[in-house]
Amino acid sequence: MSLVIDPKADFVRRHVGPGEEETRAMLATLGYASLDELVRDAVPECIRLNRDLNIPAATPEAVLLEELRSIAAKNRVYRSYIGMGYHDTVTPGVILRNILENPGWYTQYTPYQAEISQGRLEALLNFQTMVIDLTGLDIANASLLDEGTAAAEAMSLVHGEGKGNRNTFLVSELCHPQTVEVVKTRAKPLGIKVEVGDHQTFRFDEEVFGVLVQYPATDGRILDYRPLVEAAHAAGASVVVAADLLSLALLTPPGEFGADVAVGNTQRFGVPMGFGGPHAAYLAAKDVFKRRMPGRIIGVSIDADGNPALRMALQVREQHIRREKATSNICTAQVLLAIMASMYAVYHGPKGIRAIAERIHHLAVVLAEGLRRVGHEVLHDHFFDTVRVRPKGFTAKEILQRALERKINLRDFGDGTVGIALDETVLPSDVDDLFAVFGGEGKVSARTLAEGEVRPALPPSLRRTSEYLTHPVFNRYHSETEMLRYIHRLESRDLSLNTSMISLGSCTMKLNATTEMIPITWPEFAKLHPFVPRDQALGYARIIKDLETWLAEITGFSHTSLMPNSGANGEYTGLLVIRAYHSDRGEGHRDVCLVPASAHGTNPASAVMAGMQVVVVKTDEGGNIDLSDLKAKAEANAARLACIMITYPSTHGVFEASIREICDIVHANGGLVYLDGANLNAQVGLARPGDYGADVCHINLHKTFAIPHGGGGPGMGPICCKEALAPYLPRHPIVSVGGEKGVGPVASAPYGSASILPISWAYIRLLGPDGLKRASEVALLNANYLSARLEEYFPTLYRGEKGRVAHEFILDLRPVRKTSGITDEDVAKRLMDYGFHAPTQSFPVHGTLMVEPTESESKYELDRFCEAMASIRREIEEVEKGIADPEDNPLKNAPHTARMVVADDWKHPYSREQAAFPAPWTFEHKFWPAVRRVDNAYGDRHLVCACPPVAEYAG
Repeated sequence: MSLVIDPKADFVRRHVGPGEEETRAMLATLGYASLDELVRDAVPECIRLNRDLNIPAATPEAVLLEELRSIAAKNRVYRSYIGMGYHDTVTPGVILRNILENPGWYTQYTPYQAEISQGRLEALLNFQTMVIDLTGLDIANASLLDEGTAAAEAMSLVHGEGKGNRNTFLVSELCHPQTVEVVKTRAKPLGIKVEVGDHQTFRFDEEVFGVLVQYPATDGRILDYRPLVEAAHAAGASVVVAADLLSLALLTPPGEFGADVAVGNTQRFGVPMGFGGPHAAYLAAKDVFKRRMPGRIIGVSIDADGNPALRMALQVREQHIRREKATSNICTAQVLLAIMASMYAVYHGPKGIRAIAERIHHLAVVLAEGLRRVGHEVLHDHFFDTVRVRPKGFTAKEILQRALERKINLRDFGDGTVGIALDETVLPSDVDDLFAVFGGEGKVSARTLAEGEVRPALPPSLRRTSEYLTHPVFNRYHSETEMLRYIHRLESRDLSLNTSMISLGSCTMKLNATTEMIPITWPEFAKLHPFVPRDQALGYARIIKDLETWLAEITGFSHTSLMPNSGANGEYTGLLVIRAYHSDRGEGHRDVCLVPASAHGTNPASAVMAGMQVVVVKTDEGGNIDLSDLKAKAEANAARLACIMITYPSTHGVFEASIREICDIVHANGGLVYLDGANLNAQVGLARPGDYGADVCHINLHKTFAIPHGGGGPGMGPICCKEALAPYLPRHPIVSVGGEKGVGPVASAPYGSASILPISWAYIRLLGPDGLKRASEVALLNANYLSARLEEYFPTLYRGEKGRVAHEFILDLRPVRKTSGITDEDVAKRLMDYGFHAPTQSFPVHGTLMVEPTESESKYELDRFCEAMASIRREIEEVEKGIADPEDNPLKNAPHTARMVVADDWKHPYSREQAAFPAPWTFEHKFWPAVRRVDNAYGDRHLVCACPPVAEYAG
């Protein structure tokens, strides 16, 4: 008998919900003896992968953390004063522990169900208010992906509002270089002409619709843009200002000097640099732009009792509704990071924010004065935090080397000057170290200079005089005790995965394991600037190389780009790569993109952004792509066919057996196949897109590979492609990545949101090839089990050839509406009373619910959901039979709040207990919705997207 002395790699039993006994019981319900039998019926034989994935074997959790420690140690954390939109910051411990490291916040989903999302909606409203106040503009959205893509979105925004057929966008050469290139990438397929140059020499002719400037400039100087704004407006052009939000605590805000739009990053509001992300960008604008604003906007409305309630406003703008008519493909934003940034402002308040900004500025002033005194040339008199220096007695190269010897990174402008961007973490001793780098050791000191006659370097005409952050929320929670309680109070209003299953179809709300999350806040991953020398980021290089290799193996492709920082951005990137491929072959005229009617709404929106013409392909009665219609449209557009965008398994929740034929039809007519990887969770270890005909796909790491959704972001959407497309993968102006003929950057940082990549790396290492396959198999099992159990209450709309669904399925509630008047919305709201988040509502088919339980949910939780749905069906039956009032019933009045249930004037024909405690488990633990059903129409008619006066909350 041999003794077991090695730790067991058993993470699969922690990640996968059903144990062996539960699995057997569920299979028996479906009539199967094994998972293999189920897979054979659910996954078409023509695509099945009949070998193990070539990735490392699973590793135990404790061993994995030690392995990641050794990898992280290869990252060298220097003091980075490079700037360019990235700065070190201090994340308050109360925010770090209670938001970033708290599953009650990071496992939430996008707040589509407002009644159980009031906490993060309030935090996002705080974010919008913070941005509105600091920028001096009228409205702001609830975050974008990064500063570069925000600038690109702003360009599209002002282009849409431009007069006539103007098509030229002017960009100042003093903008951050990565922002300039992201804007150029976005402009090219849209046919927009971008001119980069000296803003002081810009000519505003009849072709110019807008201009972009940086404030302060990328080299730190502060410029007065008022003459530019006047000239632009006189010519009918709009002005976009990319502004450092912290600097606006001291500088005249863009809105006050006439800017139409402001964009930027909120990273330095307590969000770690993380080697480039994730961070929450912002976009603020004048009121005239509100109907075209990209991304989500949180608005104030009322609930059924007339009480204030928050919701996502103006959702008719979203790409899920507007599809190819959408002005943006934004889906995932950066909600978790926006919440952190807003809480930073809440915690510090206006006085604290101003004090932080002033201290940074004072340090920069002291630095500049000391450098002058030891003989160096400081190029600019007016600056906020960044000093540009021309060294005397040393070359720039020598200065950079001397800095590295002291573990300091400076910016090399390449013209004999260097940049030094200071931040919140800088101490007087750090400034003294900088003096030593420039040969001033013993000659000047930060403290001595600070006590002298050194004056601030802000231009008098641009010093801020207006107030900001005046709302009580920014002036109340400044002790840690009060802040902790405020964070917890908001968290308690939101239903997250630490409460119950979130079975949102097309969203894959699986376990985000604690072990996977732990490393992201380690300083070796969190404190790296994205543009540090490569030898300082060897740990990241290992994570990136492994992920590129593993993701390519999992998908059946040969190359990977990790730059796209959302799923929609991955779609857009893949389509740009396809267009570049065709263009390089002399077929740049190929611009038709076939999109099935069942496609995710971002697909047609992304195609339009990539400069393509969308042609919709019909689906048949079984929910599959209509092959005859596909063939007809592919042949009719053969001369211009660029690609097809398909989701697999389909958004209807089935593996289409004709997938190889679909790919063959498109290839035969000169097009390529883009596969939307939103549903990859049903395929890992079972099938590979590259094997059955796809040419490129994106992967939602925040779905399949366990990065948490964070209430609506962060996300990551890397793309994998075949060898022929690899030369066209996106490049970056600062860091060498991508193909030799690559398209321009699609994100500000070369590896997108790099600091969350260790989560997916850990997920793959913990599960290994067998565990990954098991996860996919159980995802299929859980979906089919739920579908079978719910069939007698609500039929499944679409099934595969052998009667099985994939990892998700659509419940058809349309017959119920005809017989009872009860809608899918009523059922969704009633589920809240049972303690559940509703499945995806009315997508992709109106009047339905799309359910995706994921592999992480146990049989116990699935059965509980089934019992809730069965109970709801009985409540509907009472309406059908005339027992319950058709309007005054538990479904129409759902959800029920504590305030409603304890009110003295209960006049409903059903009991308070039925209203609030409809199932046995609600007596053990009750999740109370914070508000009653929200009035969406009222919120859009009376749009308020900043914190309202406290008096409006009274009563």
